[in-house]
Amino acid sequence: MAKPKKTPRPKAQTPKGFRDYFGTEVTHRAEMLSKIAAVYHRYGFDALESSGVETIEALGKFLPDVDRPNEGVFAWQEDSEGDKPGDWLALRYDLTAPLARVYAQHRNDLPMPYRRYAMGPVWRNEKPGPGRFRQFYQCDADTVGAPSVAADAEICAMLADCLEEVGIARGDYVVRVNNRKVLNGVLEVAGLAGDDKDTERGIVLRAIDKLDRLGAEGVRALLGEGRKDDSGDFTKGAGLEDAQADVVMGFMQAKRDSGAETVSRLRELVAGSDVGVQGVDELELISDLLAAGGYGPDRVEIDPSVVRGLGYYTGPVFEAELTFEIKDEKGRARNFGSVAGGGRYDDLVKRFTGQEVPATGVSIGVDRLLAALAAKGRLEGEATGPVVVTVMDRDRMADYQAMVAELRQAGIRAEVYLGNPKNFGNQMKYADKRQSPVVVIEGGDEKDRGVVQIKDMVLGAQLAQEASHDEWKERPNQYEVPRADLIKAVRDILDRTS
Repeated sequence: MAKPKKTPRPKAQTPKGFRDYFGTEVTHRAEMLSKIAAVYHRYGFDALESSGVETIEALGKFLPDVDRPNEGVFAWQEDSEGDKPGDWLALRYDLTAPLARVYAQHRNDLPMPYRRYAMGPVWRNEKPGPGRFRQFYQCDADTVGAPSVAADAEICAMLADCLEEVGIARGDYVVRVNNRKVLNGVLEVAGLAGDDKDTERGIVLRAIDKLDRLGAEGVRALLGEGRKDDSGDFTKGAGLEDAQADVVMGFMQAKRDSGAETVSRLRELVAGSDVGVQGVDELELISDLLAAGGYGPDRVEIDPSVVRGLGYYTGPVFEAELTFEIKDEKGRARNFGSVAGGGRYDDLVKRFTGQEVPATGVSIGVDRLLAALAAKGRLEGEATGPVVVTVMDRDRMADYQAMVAELRQAGIRAEVYLGNPKNFGNQMKYADKRQSPVVVIEGGDEKDRGVVQIKDMVLGAQLAQEASHDEWKERPNQYEVPRADLIKAVRDILDRTS
């Protein structure tokens, strides 16, 4: 008789493109979100927490440019109800699409303009890679219903304040600003206006968006006949004449030494285009508004090379870039790059209501910002673990719980060791793994004498690495104090090591 097959055990592994976050990482992220939220709140933005699941219809144009409704997102179809097929639902792809739905749904109850911030995870069903995960945190702030570019200037100022609040020093970042209307003017001057040039405009926009990856030479090739990559694959270009391509390349290379000179050069490029001139005027106004608030070119600058998102933004576009160098996995120096971006998208809720509603906003990549701070050594040290009260006598668990209760009531994070107390060495290993700053010990002898032993784990680690035997004797890391002084003794150590 054949033996029944054993059910295979599941593999204990995270799904591809996802990862687990432990104590210190979660603590650092929570602290960063709290700091950013404080800046958003100071600027008058209100918190919004929307559903992590939206209908495919609500996600709409915010989905990747694909044919299938579940491509690019984690989606599923609800069970059908009678003859009616079930709705397609998906985990949110970003925090902008939910805002569009929320505003359209509740617009009669919301103030105009509506200023909101939102923080939380988003999910993208895309190919993962190094440092690229399918779940990550976004931290957005948007103003809906404000047509003035004063709202865009405010977003840029707030973004600069956020970066400095979380520990990016002035001089280590720059918020760069461009405008889609200027590009529209450039395209018009280049002879690419009108419905009959829609295909060429699309190719030009995609080419411009690849400037960081392909460089000026690669973009120039895509503006012309096309480009063959290293693998031999050929990408058809927009087929522009040299004079047309010169205008487009001139736009991307228009940055000068000062904002005024950059604006002057852009005016030359868009001469004859009303929309282009309007875009240049908006950039100049943004620069003036920011300068009036103390946000000069050392923090925010006009830069036409900002091309990310020009395909869907309708006006000003901004990007925060960290300017310091880090080492990559091969030890090569490189700039860290972008950690936040945003812009104006004035057709936010038009799909829902048929009416244009102006909007502008920014999204901060929290995980990238944390990685940048870690690379510069600007994150605070390891998260401090709890004070651990060891168990020397199982029959006296109530005494140990009383100690922990006192510590907690004093605002000190603490716990009783709840493993097998038989081996005291295991208790100390546990405290070490928990990164406990202090261990409290009370055996029968200490109980009879009304004292407790205090073991300073931080000092002990330092002495083990640096101290001689004599220094160790002069600075003992374990000593006894009266039981009544437990809170004071623990507090002294925590204050010294914080």
